[in-house]
Amino acid sequence: MSDDPIYQETEPRTRKGLASYFYRLSRALRRGEPVPADEEQSVTVDPAAESDLTVDVTRDGDEVNLDIGMSWTESDEGDIETDVTASKATFERYQDTADEWRWRLVHNNGNIIADCGEGYASKQKATQGLDSVKENAPGAHILDTTKDESTVENPETGSDATFELFTDSAEKFRWRLVHDNGDIIADGGQGYASKQKATQGLRSVQTNARGAPVVDE
Repeated sequence: MSDDPIYQETEPRTRKGLASYFYRLSRALRRGEPVPADEEQSVTVDPAAESDLTVDVTRDGDEVNLDIGMSWTESDEGDIETDVTASKATFERYQDTADEWRWRLVHNNGNIIADCGEGYASKQKATQGLDSVKENAPGAHILDTTKDESTVENPETGSDATFELFTDSAEKFRWRLVHDNGDIIADGGQGYASKQKATQGLRSVQTNARGAPVVDE
């Protein structure tokens, strides 16, 4: 039986971008969840408990190809989904009382799990800000500044931003997503009573930001 292409995509990616992509795949595999094939997580596959892994390295003139493939019998496990809304959140883009543009990431349960923290002069700038969060949040590592010595979790993942865990003046735990250029591109918008709750909050952003739809309020 010939191959039946269901989804294909070819695009240039940086080494960091590749690391972020493979990190999302590995996290889904570890959790036993459907694996997202695309950046928007709208195409997912449910691999069998045991699959065949194929790795090929080839050279064609000046072009080198590293092909990594998984294969299994479809009847072994779940379906292939091609129209998935994997995210459980929505980006809401709106104007505040000062006529500045803002965004917030709202979970399906009604909780605001992230916001931009500042107003933008234009809708375009606000959109660029939330797009940066979509791109960088999933693979951003976590810098825990609440310990005597700051520690980094997941330093191998690829992103141009870092989640910083910290305590505020009221000794509440907070997080912010800081771009490599020093800009704060997202924050939790609230203080948490425990570091565990703050970490859960940023993990929800990591999971839901990429595939979240954008609506205007």
